[in-house]
Amino acid sequence: MINWKRNLFFVWLSQILSLAGFGSVIPFIPLYMRNVLGVMDDGERGLWVSAFYFGGQLSFCISTPIWGALADRFGRRVMLLRANLVTACLFPLMAYVPGVIWLVAVRFLISIFSGTVNAAQTLVGSTTPQEHQGFALGTLSSALWSGNLIGYLAGGLVVDHFGYTPAFYTGAGMLLAAGIIVLLFVKDDFDPHALPVKPEPEKKEPFSFKKLIPDFGHVVWILLFLFVYLGFVRKFDDPFIAIQVELIHGPERAAFWTGVICAGAAVAGVFSGIVLGWLCDRFSPGKIAIPATLLSGLLMIPQGMATSLWIFGGARFLNFFFAGGLDPVFLTIMSRSTPPEKRGTVFGWSSSAKVGGSLLSSLCGGLIIYNFGIRWVFYIGGVLMLCLIPLIGFLPKKERL
Repeated sequence: MINWKRNLFFVWLSQILSLAGFGSVIPFIPLYMRNVLGVMDDGERGLWVSAFYFGGQLSFCISTPIWGALADRFGRRVMLLRANLVTACLFPLMAYVPGVIWLVAVRFLISIFSGTVNAAQTLVGSTTPQEHQGFALGTLSSALWSGNLIGYLAGGLVVDHFGYTPAFYTGAGMLLAAGIIVLLFVKDDFDPHALPVKPEPEKKEPFSFKKLIPDFGHVVWILLFLFVYLGFVRKFDDPFIAIQVELIHGPERAAFWTGVICAGAAVAGVFSGIVLGWLCDRFSPGKIAIPATLLSGLLMIPQGMATSLWIFGGARFLNFFFAGGLDPVFLTIMSRSTPPEKRGTVFGWSSSAKVGGSLLSSLCGGLIIYNFGIRWVFYIGGVLMLCLIPLIGFLPKKERL
């Protein structure tokens, strides 16, 4: 029998390193486009940043359900190894692209094989007792923020002192270390012989489009819709933080200050995932999700109005504290509503749902910057976050009250 606490610790540690690898590079892509690839106009750069995120999200959205289904067939640990090791090999390619369109193409390729968060969530959800899943998934969510914290600070310092190419290799090294931890220490209770065997049908049934739609249950489908919307809202501003920092502070040391502000938000996310996940084990998730969503939406407004990095960073810290715990809240409901043998597939769909929502969001954000300026990204994002509150009302009453 797997020691779920020990397993959670090593999955959590691997996720910290994996997400630190991504965090050491991704937030600085707008600066890389300007300083290395020569995209100088802010409006044009906003569109290319949107294309960079859109390409990655599109390939991730397409591939994640496939990896989730393969996890249910071949095991979750194998998928976590695949995500870390293959991504580590591909990551440095971004340092050698001859132009911005090639950067977008490489990002598309990397995202096909990434998905460490979904693979880790599936593994933890399958090896943790049901009564502890809120705590476990909340703790795992804290790894996302802890890893981002390390990556943002490390990436900002590396870019500021050594340039962008060493930052790409730093990210690859962190992903490789994450894969080694999974290989040596993470266990999976997956048993291919325990999979339910469907009996042979007595006669061939006529084709029906209903068979193409997974039988998840109405609660899971409601949650998948919420994940689509949450993904749409959360990505309005994320890709463009470096541009806002440049607007407030100027281009000097923009990478360093972008890293500091993103790291501060990640600190808030660390505490948010643990605290809100713990509360989900003691109260109905709806009682946690609604006030967290309200405060998160309101705190987007001062980010757009900020005239100093202190105001911008402080508002972003509080915003991420309340918004960062929404994922474990919804994932807890989803895990409780899904049989163990389907959780890999369902968690794969949830990741694709968030990415599917963020596909349109990243494009909308770029168009808003191109036509109205960077500040309006925050204003519109705040209003859209507040609109999530009535949508939570579609969850079953026992989950809301």
